[in-house]
Amino acid sequence: MSPFLLIPLVAFGLALVLAPLTMRVARALGIVQEPKRERDIHRGIIPRMGGVAMGVAFLLAAFLTREMPVPFTDAAEPIRFRGLILGAAIMLLFGLIDDRWELPAWPQFVAQGLATAVAIFHLIIIAEFNNPFTNTTVGGENGLPFWIVVPLTAFWFMGTMQTVNWLDGLDGLAAGIVAIASAVFAAHMLREGQHSVALLALALLGATAGILPFNFNPARTFIGSSGAFFLGYTLAALAIMAGAKVATLLLVLGVPILDVAWQIVSRVRRGHSPFRGDRGHLHHRLFDAGLSQRQVVLIYWALAAAFGVLALVLPARIYKLYAIVLAALLAATLLWALARRDEEVHA
Repeated sequence: MSPFLLIPLVAFGLALVLAPLTMRVARALGIVQEPKRERDIHRGIIPRMGGVAMGVAFLLAAFLTREMPVPFTDAAEPIRFRGLILGAAIMLLFGLIDDRWELPAWPQFVAQGLATAVAIFHLIIIAEFNNPFTNTTVGGENGLPFWIVVPLTAFWFMGTMQTVNWLDGLDGLAAGIVAIASAVFAAHMLREGQHSVALLALALLGATAGILPFNFNPARTFIGSSGAFFLGYTLAALAIMAGAKVATLLLVLGVPILDVAWQIVSRVRRGHSPFRGDRGHLHHRLFDAGLSQRQVVLIYWALAAAFGVLALVLPARIYKLYAIVLAALLAATLLWALARRDEEVHA
């Protein structure tokens, strides 16, 4: 069987098998979510270890990729692979601790900073990027200066992890979006001849697809912080390992990223902590406007898939920038309209 079919099937099968096991363990250990928070819209007590099933499935499939007869295309790939595995494992473990004891925001940033440091140490860094206006590479042969690389890479990793974490507000939303991003990455890497890295994207695709039968509405398990942080780190790392395809991920996550920025500004303006959870996210507002969970999630999936296809087919980098701006305008328009609606309802 082709490695490009075997790896996603293994990850998919592992997630399917592990999900029911983690559900039982979660109930036994009390790692569950009761509908007690303002932003909770589920009913009943739901186990929160779906992320562990998904993460372990990916990690095992990722190790299997090293046994496949697919050569590396980059001499630094082995060390980057180690950084991917270590960082993903750190965020998976920390997220599990957070799911059990619901830690405040600052330990989350410490863990994200540690995982980011692991990535940087293992050369998963943004050393250069493409200028869409001049079609040239910024950074040249020697890459960007270290004092730019470190904060830029840290912002990318921590921003992606926080985006996926805040995206995880409806059944199957975050896992489905990441599955779409993984499929887009895999298609791009295969087209560019980056076969060994494509296997990692396919492993993530299989793991996220395997958890969706249990996580899609009505969810029988949540991916929790373990799943959200793991997915955010892995996506951020794969975007860099794929040849700094940051713009591709920005397109797929365009709407959620703007939603994060909107929420930070909105909460600060109201005198609240930017990290205090509420029902102000776009997916919550759409649900409160009368759409079902499934309808909201399918809308998000459709937008992510559409912009992902654009990332693959647009011929020039400047057009990708236009598409990112379009995604931002679309999200901003929706958020503004729904915010006006909420103000009128509560007036």
